[in-house]
Amino acid sequence: MVAEMLSQEEINALLGSISTDDGSSGSGLDQDRNEKIGGTVTLNPDEIDALGEIGNISMGTAATTLFTLLNHKVLITTPKVEALTWDEFVETLTDDLTAVAVDYTEGFIGSNLMILKDHDVKIIADLMMGGTGMYLEGPITDLHLSAIAEAMNQMIGSSSTSMAQIFNKKIDISPPQALKMESNLENIFGPRGDLVKISFRLQIEENIIDSELMQILPLQFAKELIAGLLTQEEVESDKASIPEAQPMQQAYQNPSPQAAPIYAPTSASDQMFSKVSAEYHKSNSVKQESSIRPDVDIKLPQFQSFDSHTKVYPKENMDILMDVSLEVSVELGRTSRKIKEILEFGPGSIIELNRLVGEPVDVLVNGKFVATGEVVVIDENFGIRITDIINMENRI
Repeated sequence: MVAEMLSQEEINALLGSISTDDGSSGSGLDQDRNEKIGGTVTLNPDEIDALGEIGNISMGTAATTLFTLLNHKVLITTPKVEALTWDEFVETLTDDLTAVAVDYTEGFIGSNLMILKDHDVKIIADLMMGGTGMYLEGPITDLHLSAIAEAMNQMIGSSSTSMAQIFNKKIDISPPQALKMESNLENIFGPRGDLVKISFRLQIEENIIDSELMQILPLQFAKELIAGLLTQEEVESDKASIPEAQPMQQAYQNPSPQAAPIYAPTSASDQMFSKVSAEYHKSNSVKQESSIRPDVDIKLPQFQSFDSHTKVYPKENMDILMDVSLEVSVELGRTSRKIKEILEFGPGSIIELNRLVGEPVDVLVNGKFVATGEVVVIDENFGIRITDIINMENRI
């Protein structure tokens, strides 16, 4: 009897060869199983990549906005995209979550739910109010909800600007609504349906927060975003594939006179025609030669100089101005930095200027560059020794 028992591989082979009533085989069941999870169509790899790309760009801008609110470096990275049924989504919820609902009202029409942990919400609210984000106890209050709603309003607003550049159209959102997840989800997110969850890693420097930020979208709305991105990419690729039209260049040249062919006259009329034709070409050649003009001697124009270095002003007028106070400032140097670098400035940051050590500095009077000098020390103060006065021409 033992020898007659089937192995697991043989059992699987037999089950795979059984056909259903409609003629489909076991491989069809496997394909259907791959297309559906929990009764909903999953996303293919291209769709997952598209949503990840949208999430990366949007949350990159949102992280910069949150940085300006908290004055702490923020990283929102590593999107993980998955499709869920409503029941699967509800099973992932816990009691320590806060949701912020934002609706897209222009460009795209759809719902967007941002979910954070209560502890993270309290830290963000405390940092927004100038706190340290430490030692936070107690439940979520209306103050916390208002703070996280304002933060999400600015974050999603800035990400909408990035999305508008991606999709090449205006995108607008409604004012966000923050509430605890224990509330009725159907009132927040509309009727039950299949969803897409995009999970991001949320980090705030100094290990203040290292947690998860979840973005929940209806599956149909996510499909619209994917279709919009793929369509826009196709348009861009079509534009790139079309060669640029080359400007048509036409050269207009005077035709050079050519000698008319001479045929042997065969009659008196032909002789007369040949004589007239020869006279015509001769006169035409004379006109061509007479149209050639001799070279013209070209000289650069000379204009009278209106600059006066010896202007004399009435002394009585100058006496009136002698007691006017002017602001004298010294410019040590200049530099330019990107906004990202400026936002990272803090105590101890060093800024390199465009002026070398020992090089003369600029002296400005009421913002006008008038002289250069070198820095000196007078008792306990800095001073400037004038080394050169800028003339009037160089001041303009």
